[in-house]
This record gives sequence, C-alpha cells and structure tokens, in this order.
Amino acid sequence: MPRLKLLALTVLALLAPRPADAEAPKPAAQAVAPGVWLIPGGIPPRRQPDGNTVIFTGPKGLVVMDTGRHAWQRQAILDFATAQGRPIAAIVNSHWHLDHVSGNPDLRRAYPAARVYASSAIDKALTGFLAKSAEDGRAYLKAGELPRETLEDIAGDIATVEAGAALRPDVVVTGSEARKLAGLRLAVNLAPNAATAGDVWLYDPASRVAAVGDLVTLPAPFLDTACPAGWRRALDQVWATPFTILVPGHGAPMTRAQFGLYRQAFAAVIDCAASAETKAACAAAWTRTVQPLLGRDPADLRRAQGMTEYYVGDVLRAPGEKAACQTA
Repeated sequence: MPRLKLLALTVLALLAPRPADAEAPKPAAQAVAPGVWLIPGGIPPRRQPDGNTVIFTGPKGLVVMDTGRHAWQRQAILDFATAQGRPIAAIVNSHWHLDHVSGNPDLRRAYPAARVYASSAIDKALTGFLAKSAEDGRAYLKAGELPRETLEDIAGDIATVEAGAALRPDVVVTGSEARKLAGLRLAVNLAPNAATAGDVWLYDPASRVAAVGDLVTLPAPFLDTACPAGWRRALDQVWATPFTILVPGHGAPMTRAQFGLYRQAFAAVIDCAASAETKAACAAAWTRTVQPLLGRDPADLRRAQGMTEYYVGDVLRAPGEKAACQTA
C-alpha cells in the first residue's frame, strides 16, 4: 500500500477504535487572554488532524490564524464571528499543511473582504508534497481498506489540493515586520526553513500572546516537511520574544516556562536522532521530558512515543532526507 504523506501514517497507526455512532467534534472558542481566543484542533479517532485556530479581536474585525481541515472547525470559526458580531477581516496561515488552511475557501466566501496572509511556500508544496499526497491518497481510495472516516478525510484532502489556487495568500509574507491587521498592531514573523519552507507566526504586544503554528506541536514535533536546523533557530527567535502565553499549532496554550521545556526537548531529540541511540530511546527521552505538557489522555503518551520513533527512524534518519536544509 502507498505511503500517505504528512501525519496520516503515524496517526493511523495509533488511533483508538471509534464507535460507529460517534458524533463529530464540536469545538468551541476558549478565552486565552483579553481579546485572544482559541478554537482547539485535535486528532479524532480515525480522522486526520485539525490544527488550532487562534483569533485576535481587532477594532475593525477578527484576525483568524489557521482555518483547520474539517467542516466542524471552520463552522466553529464562523459561529464565533457571528456571536461576536464582528467580520473576519484577515486570515493568517501559519503554514500550508492542510489541517491549517483547508477552511480558507469557506471563510473567504462568508467574508469576501477578508485578506489572507501567508508565506509563498504553498506554491512549491502544491506542485510537490501536496501533489504527491493526493496521488497517494487516490491509491488509498482505490484500495478501500481504511476506515470510512479516514477515506472521507482523504477524499476531502484530494479535493482541497485539486482546488489549491484557493489556498494561496492575497498578501505574501516575505519577512518579519509589524503590521496592522483589522486595526490591530501585530508582529508578523517569518521563519524560513523551519517546520516548512516558510512558517508565519504572530506576536500580540497588547496581550503578550504568541501564536506560533506548527513551530510547537504536541504530542510530537511534526517533522515531515521540516528543516530541523531552521526550526531550532525559529524556536530561539520565539524565545527572544517577551510573550507570557504561547499557543501552539497542536496542543494546549503554554506558559513561558512550558515553552522552555518544549524547546529543550526539541533540541534534545534532534541531537539524539543524529547520534547512535536507538529511535526508541530517543522517543522515550522526548516523551519523558514533554509528559508535563501533555493532556490527561493516556493515548497521548503512546502517540508521543510512536510518532517520535517514526520521525527519528523514518524521517530524520532517512538517507539524504534532511541534508539539503541543514545549512539553509
């Protein structure tokens, strides 16, 4: 069977059984700080993930960072905007992974004046990684051996990639600078060659909240499209920012001390992958370190171990896999 790209391989291997009548998730906005909200993503059983959505309230509307993969994530965003009585004025994509951008077209249809801000990395992804993902996905659909929910997600991802032009930004972020979005002054930062070829992250000086997308992910760092050396530099830049709350791309908001723990664990697992240690030992060290950052679900520990073993053994140690970006 072909290898499905991004998180599917590891997530599918670690999913718990799901009752046939289980309802779809119903995410709802949670206050992070005054004027800042989180609509949590997740990895439902037999499903592909949704990334976190972070919403900043500006004088002229809402700034929405990342729009998820599934209909329930984008509906939660639209419901929040309706409840607030404010338009979505700007959409910021932290990166091009489908669990962060797939809701863009629906949000743009609902709010045609909204402008999308992102790096240009999606252009190469649409003709490279995402095109290959869609090709692999078609083979999975043809085989028909995966659970119904998983096949639904694969079909949805293929449709999203085939309409990929709708995911491209209106405004390309080419560097780090202060910008006014929806009348709100934010630091819009670009991290090149990190989790992807171009990751955008936000810092709000008023609330001292940093929203960093997949520069921080739990239960493991998602290294499929990453440049580890650039990612480490990006985490150093985040650390140099005077935030008090950090919202990751996957996982719960963190304090500064918790992010420090994550940053330490990330550096350690990258160093371990370059050593003679077994992938199991590298993953066990990661899991022990980040355990205080994980939720109460015992499955998170299993996912942390299993995903990290996969990333160390099959991604970081794959011949030539990351060599091209090590000095980028």
